[in-house]
Amino acid sequence: MEKKPGVHTDLMNVPEGNESAQRRFSAITTSRIETLADGVFAIVMTLLVFDIRVPTTDFVQEIGLLSSLFTLVPNLFSYFLSFLILGVLWVGHHNQFFYIKRADRTLLWINIFFMMCIALVPFSAAVLARYNTNPISIILYDINLISAGLLLFYHWWYATRDNHLLNQAVEPHVRRLVTIRILIPPALYAFDIFICLWSPGVALIINVIVPLIYIFPNSVDRIFKRI
Repeated sequence: MEKKPGVHTDLMNVPEGNESAQRRFSAITTSRIETLADGVFAIVMTLLVFDIRVPTTDFVQEIGLLSSLFTLVPNLFSYFLSFLILGVLWVGHHNQFFYIKRADRTLLWINIFFMMCIALVPFSAAVLARYNTNPISIILYDINLISAGLLLFYHWWYATRDNHLLNQAVEPHVRRLVTIRILIPPALYAFDIFICLWSPGVALIINVIVPLIYIFPNSVDRIFKRI
């Protein structure tokens, strides 16, 4: 029998009449999802730097080079923060495909909407850089990150709810642990929205702390390494 491209080869060994098994193995592979995700993240992370522009000659002559470079601090802060957050989101999305080996139409569209939120980060980061003391800019930025985080959670929940897109079942405690880890940032960003109405400075500090938590190895990484 000729194998159809993009269809998992195990489909060829599924007995006729076994609908659950056919549903399990009839999904397409995830290679193009991962390729798209890598491309979008690469472009978006590159676009962040475009908001950092060399001061004009007239501006430098007016206040000096060092002083003019100091005016770029908000842009540099937004760049480093957003690049770090995007890195955390990319790692989370990448790690999910440790288990996810197939895709269906629903998963494809979850990824499309997730990429939509990722592609919006340069805009919300630019607003944050220019109006960092305005609570509205922080709220816009946090809503962008909350949306991305919730879609990343939905991506994990949908793929693991009945294991139909996996090569191996996820242990309940692992599924629960990963779920909690995914939902912590959106919860903190939601809390940050209320904090920024009281103190934008404290809210920005929280925004910095959240991605730093996810840089270092954790219990989920140890589980993946053991498996």
